[in-house]
Amino acid sequence: MDKYDSLKLENQLCFPLYVCAKEVVRQYKPFLDEIDLTYTQYITMMVMWEHKQITVKELGDYLYLDSGTLTPVLKTIEKKGYITRARSKEDERNLIVTLTSEGEALKEKASEIPTKVSKCISLAPEDAAELYRILHAVMDGMKD
Repeated sequence: MDKYDSLKLENQLCFPLYVCAKEVVRQYKPFLDEIDLTYTQYITMMVMWEHKQITVKELGDYLYLDSGTLTPVLKTIEKKGYITRARSKEDERNLIVTLTSEGEALKEKASEIPTKVSKCISLAPEDAAELYRILHAVMDGMKD
């Protein structure tokens, strides 16, 4: 075995993960364009649809995003009228994000996107379930 084999692209786990992530997000784009959201805005809205109200820190924890990345996303979503941001009355250090009625209404328009995207990815349901399990195990192993 050559000492440089580990540097071959074909031997990298990160490369197929990178390509798959990039290509899956690309599959989402036409559907997200229809509702005027980027992928990052969309996953943010998914958390908001589930939780309705959440701190920026908690939102960042769900999305694996730091506040520097999340803040411009939240500002844009707020300008679209889907959320509001306000300081917590109990603790001014916490910024609370709240889903608006317009944001809740967007959920209906977005409800078919996962099904549409799944049709673009040819993967047997049992393989998709196994991939999901493995990827979540990797994610869990990366938590601080």
